Amino acid sequence: MTDSLALPLPQSPEFARACAALNLPLRLLKREQRQKETLRWQVQSRRMGFLGRVDLVSRGPVANDPEALEDWVRRWHHWHDGCPLILNADGIPSQVLRDGGFWPLMTPASLGILRLRSAAEMRIGLRQKWRNRLNRAERTGITVRRTDLVPGHWVLAAETEQARAKRYRGLPPSFAVAFGQANPGMAQVYEAMLDERLLAAAVVLRHGRMATWQMGQSTAGGKRLNAMNAVLWEAMRDLASRGHDRLDLGILNAQDAPGLTRFKLGTGAEVHRLGGTWLHLGCLAPVARWLPRRLCA
Repeated sequence: MTDSLALPLPQSPEFARACAALNLPLRLLKREQRQKETLRWQVQSRRMGFLGRVDLVSRGPVANDPEALEDWVRRWHHWHDGCPLILNADGIPSQVLRDGGFWPLMTPASLGILRLRSAAEMRIGLRQKWRNRLNRAERTGITVRRTDLVPGHWVLAAETEQARAKRYRGLPPSFAVAFGQANPGMAQVYEAMLDERLLAAAVVLRHGRMATWQMGQSTAGGKRLNAMNAVLWEAMRDLASRGHDRLDLGILNAQDAPGLTRFKLGTGAEVHRLGGTWLHLGCLAPVARWLPRRLCA
Protein backbone atom coordinates (compact mmCIF):
# COMPACT_ATOMS: atom_id res chain seq x y z
CA MET A 1 0.00 0.00 0.00
CA THR A 2 1.27 3.48 -0.84
CA ASP A 3 -0.99 5.49 1.50
CA SER A 4 1.10 7.93 3.52
CA LEU A 5 -0.98 7.57 6.69
CA ALA A 6 -1.80 4.29 8.43
CA LEU A 7 -5.51 4.87 9.05
CA PRO A 8 -7.39 2.89 11.69
CA LEU A 9 -10.79 1.62 10.63
CA PRO A 10 -12.94 4.55 11.89
CA GLN A 11 -10.68 7.04 10.07
CA SER A 12 -10.49 5.24 6.73
CA PRO A 13 -12.24 6.16 3.45
CA GLU A 14 -13.64 2.62 3.38
CA PHE A 15 -15.37 3.24 6.73
CA ALA A 16 -16.81 6.47 5.35
CA ARG A 17 -18.25 4.66 2.32
CA ALA A 18 -19.89 2.08 4.59
CA CYS A 19 -21.41 4.84 6.73
CA ALA A 20 -22.75 6.55 3.61
CA ALA A 21 -24.37 3.29 2.52
CA LEU A 22 -26.08 3.09 5.92
CA ASN A 23 -27.10 6.78 5.85
CA LEU A 24 -24.96 7.54 8.91
CA PRO A 25 -23.72 11.16 9.05
CA LEU A 26 -19.96 11.44 8.68
CA ARG A 27 -17.71 14.17 7.36
CA LEU A 28 -14.00 14.34 6.57
CA LEU A 29 -11.67 17.18 7.48
CA LYS A 30 -8.00 17.20 6.56
CA ARG A 31 -4.82 19.16 5.98
CA GLU A 32 -2.60 18.61 2.98
CA GLN A 33 0.95 19.59 2.15
CA ARG A 34 2.42 19.08 -1.31
CA GLN A 35 -0.67 17.10 -2.30
CA LYS A 36 -0.18 14.63 0.56
CA GLU A 37 -2.39 14.32 3.61
CA THR A 38 -0.55 15.33 6.76
CA LEU A 39 -3.53 15.34 9.14
CA ARG A 40 -7.05 14.00 8.81
CA TRP A 41 -10.04 13.24 10.98
CA GLN A 42 -13.48 11.85 10.25
CA VAL A 43 -16.36 13.08 12.35
CA GLN A 44 -19.47 11.08 13.16
CA SER A 45 -22.53 12.93 14.46
CA ARG A 46 -25.68 12.02 16.33
CA ARG A 47 -28.31 13.77 18.42
CA MET A 48 -28.21 13.12 22.17
CA GLY A 49 -31.13 14.54 24.14
CA PHE A 50 -30.63 18.00 25.63
CA LEU A 51 -27.07 18.19 24.27
CA GLY A 52 -28.38 18.31 20.72
CA ARG A 53 -25.86 17.28 18.07
CA VAL A 54 -22.78 15.59 19.46
CA ASP A 55 -19.73 14.93 17.29
CA LEU A 56 -17.43 11.92 17.67
CA VAL A 57 -13.85 11.55 16.46
CA SER A 58 -12.81 7.93 16.97
CA ARG A 59 -9.13 6.92 16.77
CA GLY A 60 -8.28 10.29 15.29
CA PRO A 61 -7.09 12.68 14.19
CA VAL A 62 -4.34 10.79 12.34
CA ALA A 63 -0.97 12.35 11.55
CA ASN A 64 2.64 11.29 11.05
CA ASP A 65 3.88 14.20 13.16
CA PRO A 66 3.01 14.29 16.90
CA GLU A 67 3.29 18.09 16.83
CA ALA A 68 0.45 18.20 14.30
CA LEU A 69 -1.77 16.34 16.78
CA GLU A 70 -0.98 18.80 19.56
CA ASP A 71 -1.67 21.70 17.22
CA TRP A 72 -5.04 20.11 16.38
CA VAL A 73 -6.00 20.07 20.09
CA ARG A 74 -5.25 23.78 20.32
CA ARG A 75 -7.09 24.67 17.09
CA TRP A 76 -9.79 22.01 16.53
CA HIS A 77 -12.60 24.48 17.19
CA HIS A 78 -11.57 26.36 14.02
CA TRP A 79 -13.08 23.48 12.02
CA HIS A 80 -16.05 22.72 14.28
CA ASP A 81 -19.09 24.77 15.18
CA GLY A 82 -18.89 24.58 18.95
CA CYS A 83 -21.17 21.58 19.53
CA PRO A 84 -20.02 18.98 22.09
CA LEU A 85 -17.18 16.78 20.87
CA ILE A 86 -16.34 13.27 22.10
CA LEU A 87 -12.79 12.22 21.27
CA ASN A 88 -11.55 8.65 21.42
CA ALA A 89 -7.96 9.77 21.43
CA ASP A 90 -4.97 7.99 19.92
CA GLY A 91 -1.47 9.38 20.20
CA ILE A 92 -2.30 12.61 22.05
CA PRO A 93 -0.84 13.02 25.58
CA SER A 94 -3.42 13.37 28.33
CA GLN A 95 -1.85 16.60 29.58
CA VAL A 96 -2.29 18.16 26.13
CA LEU A 97 -5.96 17.16 26.08
CA ARG A 98 -6.58 18.48 29.58
CA ASP A 99 -4.89 21.78 28.76
CA GLY A 100 -7.08 21.94 25.63
CA GLY A 101 -10.23 21.83 27.79
CA PHE A 102 -11.12 18.15 27.28
CA TRP A 103 -12.75 16.30 30.18
CA PRO A 104 -11.78 12.63 30.72
CA LEU A 105 -14.69 10.19 30.47
CA MET A 106 -13.07 6.75 30.18
CA THR A 107 -9.60 5.42 30.86
CA PRO A 108 -7.51 4.25 27.88
CA ALA A 109 -8.08 0.84 26.34
CA SER A 110 -5.33 -1.24 24.74
CA LEU A 111 -5.27 -2.85 21.31
CA GLY A 112 -3.24 -5.66 19.78
CA ILE A 113 -1.48 -4.36 16.65
CA LEU A 114 0.40 -6.91 14.56
CA ARG A 115 3.08 -5.86 12.13
CA LEU A 116 2.68 -7.80 8.88
CA ARG A 117 5.92 -8.97 7.28
CA SER A 118 7.17 -11.97 5.35
CA ALA A 119 5.78 -15.36 6.39
CA ALA A 120 9.20 -16.42 7.68
CA GLU A 121 9.55 -13.32 9.86
CA MET A 122 6.02 -13.63 11.21
CA ARG A 123 6.51 -17.32 11.99
CA ILE A 124 9.59 -16.53 14.03
CA GLY A 125 7.59 -13.86 15.89
CA LEU A 126 4.90 -16.31 17.05
CA ARG A 127 4.98 -17.23 20.73
CA GLN A 128 5.94 -20.83 21.32
CA LYS A 129 2.53 -22.11 22.51
CA TRP A 130 0.78 -20.33 19.65
CA ARG A 131 3.21 -21.81 17.13
CA ASN A 132 2.76 -25.29 18.60
CA ARG A 133 -1.02 -25.04 18.24
CA LEU A 134 -0.63 -23.85 14.66
CA ASN A 135 1.67 -26.79 13.92
CA ARG A 136 -0.91 -29.21 15.30
CA ALA A 137 -3.68 -27.60 13.25
CA GLU A 138 -1.59 -27.88 10.10
CA ARG A 139 -0.84 -31.55 10.74
CA THR A 140 -4.55 -32.38 10.92
CA GLY A 141 -5.00 -31.30 7.31
CA ILE A 142 -7.11 -28.20 8.01
CA THR A 143 -7.43 -25.94 4.98
CA VAL A 144 -8.36 -22.27 5.00
CA ARG A 145 -10.23 -20.62 2.16
CA ARG A 146 -10.76 -16.92 1.57
CA THR A 147 -14.03 -15.53 0.23
CA ASP A 148 -15.83 -12.19 0.16
CA LEU A 149 -18.29 -11.65 2.99
CA VAL A 150 -21.89 -12.00 1.83
CA PRO A 151 -25.18 -11.45 3.68
CA GLY A 152 -26.36 -14.58 5.46
CA HIS A 153 -22.91 -16.06 6.11
CA TRP A 154 -23.07 -18.28 9.20
CA VAL A 155 -20.37 -16.30 11.03
CA LEU A 156 -22.68 -13.26 11.19
CA ALA A 157 -25.45 -15.08 13.05
CA ALA A 158 -22.91 -16.76 15.32
CA GLU A 159 -21.38 -13.38 16.19
CA THR A 160 -24.79 -11.86 16.93
CA GLU A 161 -25.65 -14.72 19.26
CA GLN A 162 -22.31 -14.62 21.05
CA ALA A 163 -22.50 -10.85 21.56
CA ARG A 164 -25.95 -11.28 23.08
CA ALA A 165 -24.85 -14.11 25.35
CA LYS A 166 -21.63 -12.44 26.54
CA ARG A 167 -23.13 -8.95 26.60
CA TYR A 168 -20.47 -7.13 24.65
CA ARG A 169 -20.99 -4.37 22.13
CA GLY A 170 -19.11 -3.29 19.06
CA LEU A 171 -19.81 -2.64 15.42
CA PRO A 172 -22.73 -4.94 14.55
CA PRO A 173 -22.32 -7.71 11.95
CA SER A 174 -24.59 -5.71 9.65
CA PHE A 175 -21.88 -3.04 9.45
CA ALA A 176 -19.37 -5.59 8.13
CA VAL A 177 -21.88 -6.55 5.43
CA ALA A 178 -22.41 -2.90 4.48
CA PHE A 179 -18.63 -2.38 4.48
CA GLY A 180 -18.19 -5.21 1.99
CA GLN A 181 -21.00 -3.97 -0.25
CA ALA A 182 -19.63 -0.41 -0.26
CA ASN A 183 -16.04 -1.62 -0.74
CA PRO A 184 -16.04 -4.69 -3.01
CA GLY A 185 -13.35 -7.20 -2.11
CA MET A 186 -12.44 -5.45 1.15
CA ALA A 187 -14.53 -7.51 3.60
CA GLN A 188 -12.98 -10.96 3.62
CA VAL A 189 -13.92 -14.22 5.32
CA TYR A 190 -11.19 -16.71 6.20
CA GLU A 191 -12.82 -20.08 6.81
CA ALA A 192 -11.20 -23.24 8.20
CA MET A 193 -12.42 -26.61 6.96
CA LEU A 194 -11.57 -30.26 7.43
CA ASP A 195 -13.13 -32.85 5.12
CA GLU A 196 -15.75 -30.29 4.03
CA ARG A 197 -16.67 -29.66 7.68
CA LEU A 198 -16.71 -26.02 8.80
CA LEU A 199 -14.58 -25.43 11.89
CA ALA A 200 -13.99 -21.70 12.27
CA ALA A 201 -14.25 -18.41 10.42
CA ALA A 202 -13.14 -14.82 10.81
CA VAL A 203 -14.08 -11.58 9.10
CA VAL A 204 -11.30 -9.11 8.27
CA LEU A 205 -11.95 -5.60 6.92
CA ARG A 206 -9.25 -4.17 4.66
CA HIS A 207 -8.61 -0.42 4.60
CA GLY A 208 -5.54 1.20 3.09
CA ARG A 209 -2.28 0.04 4.67
CA MET A 210 -4.16 -1.51 7.57
CA ALA A 211 -6.66 -4.31 8.10
CA THR A 212 -8.94 -4.98 11.07
CA TRP A 213 -9.90 -8.35 12.56
CA GLN A 214 -13.62 -7.68 12.95
CA MET A 215 -15.03 -10.95 14.30
CA GLY A 216 -14.18 -14.61 14.68
CA GLN A 217 -16.18 -17.70 15.56
CA SER A 218 -15.18 -21.31 16.13
CA THR A 219 -17.20 -24.49 16.52
CA ALA A 220 -16.53 -26.89 19.38
CA GLY A 221 -14.62 -29.13 16.98
CA GLY A 222 -12.69 -26.15 15.69
CA LYS A 223 -11.58 -25.27 19.20
CA ARG A 224 -10.31 -28.78 19.81
CA LEU A 225 -8.32 -28.69 16.58
CA ASN A 226 -6.93 -25.14 17.03
CA ALA A 227 -8.67 -24.09 13.82
CA MET A 228 -8.64 -20.40 14.70
CA ASN A 229 -4.84 -20.45 14.80
CA ALA A 230 -4.91 -21.71 11.22
CA VAL A 231 -7.47 -19.04 10.26
CA LEU A 232 -5.49 -16.14 11.70
CA TRP A 233 -2.19 -17.42 10.32
CA GLU A 234 -3.63 -17.63 6.80
CA ALA A 235 -5.12 -14.15 7.19
CA MET A 236 -1.74 -12.78 8.30
CA ARG A 237 0.05 -14.27 5.31
CA ASP A 238 -2.62 -13.28 2.82
CA LEU A 239 -2.91 -9.69 4.03
CA ALA A 240 0.86 -9.23 3.98
CA SER A 241 1.02 -10.57 0.42
CA ARG A 242 -1.61 -8.01 -0.61
CA GLY A 243 0.36 -5.06 0.69
CA HIS A 244 -1.05 -4.46 4.17
CA ASP A 245 1.53 -3.74 6.85
CA ARG A 246 -0.57 -3.74 10.05
CA LEU A 247 -3.38 -5.89 11.39
CA ASP A 248 -5.53 -4.45 14.16
CA LEU A 249 -6.64 -7.34 16.38
CA GLY A 250 -8.93 -5.19 18.50
CA ILE A 251 -9.32 -4.58 22.22
CA LEU A 252 -7.18 -6.49 24.71
CA ASN A 253 -9.20 -7.25 27.85
CA ALA A 254 -7.10 -9.43 30.10
CA GLN A 255 -9.61 -9.17 32.95
CA ASP A 256 -12.80 -10.26 31.18
CA ALA A 257 -11.34 -12.22 28.25
CA PRO A 258 -7.88 -13.49 29.27
CA GLY A 259 -7.90 -16.39 26.81
CA LEU A 260 -8.68 -14.16 23.84
CA THR A 261 -6.04 -11.67 24.95
CA ARG A 262 -3.41 -14.42 25.11
CA PHE A 263 -4.50 -15.64 21.68
CA LYS A 264 -4.04 -12.19 20.13
CA LEU A 265 -0.69 -11.53 21.78
CA GLY A 266 0.50 -15.01 20.82
CA THR A 267 0.78 -13.80 17.23
CA GLY A 268 3.59 -11.46 18.24
CA ALA A 269 1.27 -8.46 18.27
CA GLU A 270 2.33 -5.40 20.23
CA VAL A 271 0.18 -3.72 22.87
CA HIS A 272 -0.95 -0.31 21.66
CA ARG A 273 -2.47 1.89 24.36
CA LEU A 274 -5.07 4.36 23.22
CA GLY A 275 -5.52 7.79 24.76
CA GLY A 276 -8.88 7.37 26.50
CA THR A 277 -12.28 8.94 25.82
CA TRP A 278 -12.65 12.69 26.34
CA LEU A 279 -15.45 15.26 26.12
CA HIS A 280 -15.14 18.89 25.13
CA LEU A 281 -18.16 20.85 26.34
CA GLY A 282 -18.09 24.63 26.46
CA CYS A 283 -19.13 24.97 30.09
CA LEU A 284 -16.74 22.26 31.27
CA ALA A 285 -13.64 23.33 29.36
CA PRO A 286 -12.41 25.95 31.89
CA VAL A 287 -12.82 23.49 34.75
CA ALA A 288 -11.13 20.65 32.81
CA ARG A 289 -7.95 22.71 32.54
CA TRP A 290 -7.67 22.68 36.33
CA LEU A 291 -8.18 18.95 36.84
CA PRO A 292 -5.38 17.19 38.74
CA ARG A 293 -3.14 15.43 36.27
CA ARG A 294 -3.58 12.09 38.08
CA LEU A 295 -7.26 12.14 37.10
CA CYS A 296 -6.37 12.48 33.43
CA ALA A 297 -3.78 9.70 33.12
